[in-house]
Amino acid sequence: MTPLKHHFPEVTLLITHYNRSSSLERLLKAFQDLKCSFGEIIVSDDASKPDHQQAIQKMLGTYEFRLVGTPKNKGLANNLNKGQEAVKTPYTLYVQEDFVPKASFAELFGEALLIMKQESDLDIVRFYAYFSYPYLRPYIRHFSQMLYKPWFSNYNKVYYYSDHPHLRRSTFLKKFGNYVEGIKSDKAEYLMCLSFIRKKGKGLFLTDFSSMFDQINSSDEPSTVTRNNWRQQSTNPLISLARTVYRQIKYNYDLHIAP
Repeated sequence: MTPLKHHFPEVTLLITHYNRSSSLERLLKAFQDLKCSFGEIIVSDDASKPDHQQAIQKMLGTYEFRLVGTPKNKGLANNLNKGQEAVKTPYTLYVQEDFVPKASFAELFGEALLIMKQESDLDIVRFYAYFSYPYLRPYIRHFSQMLYKPWFSNYNKVYYYSDHPHLRRSTFLKKFGNYVEGIKSDKAEYLMCLSFIRKKGKGLFLTDFSSMFDQINSSDEPSTVTRNNWRQQSTNPLISLARTVYRQIKYNYDLHIAP
């Protein structure tokens, strides 16, 4: 095995997995190829089909990780909760199985980890997004601070938290609560966004948000998560305006009025 030169002993790499064992192996191999290692790697599996379970067992002979399984599929929220509960290190790098780290990973991750160690009030550092968080303030080198105020007009301000790859303290669930189980993944993510804002979470955002990870969904292993396309916009300006007003009202209500 090739010696690993970028070792992060205080970090657990937490990977959630469901029926995409080839993607999982691609992710594990990518970190190995980049010569990156962690205090522990945990694969939290959500009762994948037998062929994927067999593939994971085979991987255990090549890659060093701890498998945390469940006898029944319970959804991404449960997979996140049980995976995080198994973490023993102070910091958690969360990555879903369909992401692949780029050559810049070690440098950028090392920088983020150092910042988090130095700043005790920092809860999360986000490494990937489909679009930039709308309110950012340059912070340090490759990272910006995410800002939230109730009067900010862009309704995407609510997506202060994201399930995309990020570094967080392993006490994250103690501060912000468990992911709500038994509902769709996008709803569970949205509720965590609300909790993160309500409990005054502080986070950084990788300014060049596509420079650290790629998300790859092959035709053989497409995404297993169905999300509402909440970013879809109508070509009708009146409908677009109505949607914008609705979301602004809904998100502010959910944050500041709803229990």
